[in-house]
Amino acid sequence: MFTFETADQREMRRFRMAQFSGRTATVKAGDTTITGHVRSVQEQEASVPPRWIITIIPNPPKQAATPRRAAPHINSFREDFY
Repeated sequence: MFTFETADQREMRRFRMAQFSGRTATVKAGDTTITGHVRSVQEQEASVPPRWIITIIPNPPKQAATPRRAAPHINSFREDFY
């Protein structure tokens, strides 16, 4: 799980909308980019300005796609096939 804190209300709304709609969200922290499902968005009590703690469950990284083998194309409807 990845947890971070933000004071940006627009960013908090984006994560909360992703949480309720079940979509993945992406956050960039330094040099790393983390994509995953938002588990929680919690407001810290008694903080000025308001701050939120956002928890994301990262998705496993996707494997590189392997190219398919090129299969010969045979057109069985041609008359000169046989």
